[in-house]
Amino acid sequence: MKKTSQQLQEIREATLAKITLKNDQTHRVLVGLATCGQAAGARPVYDELKKIVADKGLDKVQVVQTGCIGLCRVEPIVEVLEKDGSKTTYINMNAEKIAKVIDEHIIGGKIVDEYTITVVDGTLISPKIIG
Repeated sequence: MKKTSQQLQEIREATLAKITLKNDQTHRVLVGLATCGQAAGARPVYDELKKIVADKGLDKVQVVQTGCIGLCRVEPIVEVLEKDGSKTTYINMNAEKIAKVIDEHIIGGKIVDEYTITVVDGTLISPKIIG
């Protein structure tokens, strides 16, 4: 079924409303929970993330599941979206690493570089290789 430009605009606005941080939210944290993420251990990461956010009373942090992020070989993946629209992608995550990301990045405002991903000329570079 063809959609009119008005219908497409309405779909766009509805989708943006769902994915845009609300005025009182400071971060949106996404955990890739497609089959590849789950096979790599993303469910315990997600569960620990939800627990820490609740335990620390971080009610302005939204934690959400997402599907495939597209980098299966470095799952589990966690993406942190900031209010300014910037995004940090953390790779090869586990429960201990997510606790550090919450403390240092979400609360402290400092990206945990050793868990991030770097792409150079379209090639994925592991943090272990570059630093």
